[in-house]
Amino acid sequence: MPQISTSNLPLQCAYRWEMARANQVFLTQPIGGGEVRDYTWAQAMGEARSMAGFLQAQGYPAGSRIAIMSKNCAHWIMADLAIWMAGHVSVPLYPTLTAASVRQVLEHSEARAIFAGRLDAWDEMLRGVPDSVLAISFPSSPANTLPTWEEIVKGSAPVTGQPLRAADDLATIIYTSGTTGMPKGVMHSFANLAWSAESLLDLTRGNSADRALSYLPLSHVAERAGMEIVALRTATHLFFADSLETFLDDLRRARPTVFFSVPRLWVKFQQGVSSKLPEKKLKALLRIPVVGGIVRRKVLRQLGLDSVRLAVCGAAPMPEATLNWYRDLGLNLLEGYGMTEIFGVSHVCRPGQVKVGYVGQTMLGVECKLSDEGEILVRSRSNTLGYYKEPEKSQDLLTPDGYIRTGDKGTMDELGRLKITGRVKELFKTSKGKYVAPGPIENKLTAHPDVEACCVAGANQGQPCAMLMLSPEARRRAADPALRNTLAASLSAHLKTVNTSLDDHEQLDFVTVVTDDWNVDNGFLTPTLKIKRHVIEDAYGRHLDAWYAQRKPVIWQ
Repeated sequence: MPQISTSNLPLQCAYRWEMARANQVFLTQPIGGGEVRDYTWAQAMGEARSMAGFLQAQGYPAGSRIAIMSKNCAHWIMADLAIWMAGHVSVPLYPTLTAASVRQVLEHSEARAIFAGRLDAWDEMLRGVPDSVLAISFPSSPANTLPTWEEIVKGSAPVTGQPLRAADDLATIIYTSGTTGMPKGVMHSFANLAWSAESLLDLTRGNSADRALSYLPLSHVAERAGMEIVALRTATHLFFADSLETFLDDLRRARPTVFFSVPRLWVKFQQGVSSKLPEKKLKALLRIPVVGGIVRRKVLRQLGLDSVRLAVCGAAPMPEATLNWYRDLGLNLLEGYGMTEIFGVSHVCRPGQVKVGYVGQTMLGVECKLSDEGEILVRSRSNTLGYYKEPEKSQDLLTPDGYIRTGDKGTMDELGRLKITGRVKELFKTSKGKYVAPGPIENKLTAHPDVEACCVAGANQGQPCAMLMLSPEARRRAADPALRNTLAASLSAHLKTVNTSLDDHEQLDFVTVVTDDWNVDNGFLTPTLKIKRHVIEDAYGRHLDAWYAQRKPVIWQ
């Protein structure tokens, strides 16, 4: 099990690099028009020190909660450091919340102040900030009348020396994305953060020569652990993405050595390449000696992935065809598994031991076992301190011997590789009294190249059914009646194939292609792009009886 030296706690690491690598670039921030601004360790820590001085001058009690609400940017990291230096606790908020959710988290956490940055719905989200909470705008914020980061840094005396935080001090409260309702505030100490970095480094073998692109929400534990905390531990050069439109340019600029993404983005990369170089032609070229190597390098260079040493995917199962496509290019994607309550550290595939459909073996220092009901139980030194203000839920989270109840069901093979088979509480019962686990069926359905997301439902019906959201390209094809018929035939054939792999009581009566775009902004997806099952069921539940009555394999909403 990794041992944590106090010198490797996040703040202590930052002080070390501030001295040893003062002039080395730490953060690269896009500022529009293809331009960027670099912040050296000395510059980033200098701004964080001044902001920490300002926070201390407010007279907040030690350990006060200070929120960060912004898309990823250099000042997100600086704000986190400032909050810690000032003796407080950071509370990240997803940059896509409604005003009601913003208020809910700020009031529950009793936040004293909030840093607000670039947000697509700035006015809406700021309406959720109570008048009692001091709001400060980042340089990337839209025009506003709030006190600005620049003004405060310029006018505040910086914190001097190396104010330290104890290993067991509370560092952050991360509110879960709320797939099933009210989010819970997951508490983590500085030791939790530092320990997770050591476990991750056992996989990544990270060092100060590494480059990484931070674009998944820093308010989510995977990005926080894999980007911010590892960067602080190793002095990684962190780049940030400017926008969806500039993402490929941002990725090419960073040319990351370690890259983490969710399956939907890996699939989109694949689709982008295939639209210009059809898969059949690509495979033929890759089989040609010498030419194959040139093509591999060119495709990866165009994606900005030619320097990737380690590529990881998580948050949802990866289609086998996509894994194979990248493997043909020489990029072996390793699937991983984690959760907020264990600061993202749990399981990952190991090079040479990848098994399709499995999320790998335990990471360094993590223990895992299955309950009698098949629930995945994990224990490590990054286990949460508990849920903020929720002692009963905190107690329910743990088994008597200190394992966290993940809520996920799974199986393990002879090598200890874990397979996620569903959620303990997602089981539903049909009118025949049979229980159905939707997760594994959804994984099979999304193997179809045109299906971007799906939700299996059918509680109290004779058989389950599924709602499908197609990829944007498939939705464009479906606008043509002739192409829609071809697509419907393909989906019908896929449904038949899926049903032959299922037990009788699991087989789907039909699939419905919905016209709505499920995304984070409209609440159908979590910020990590998982479906919000209860939202989808509420939205379409009233149509189910009519859909069942049509008795067709594929229905168009």
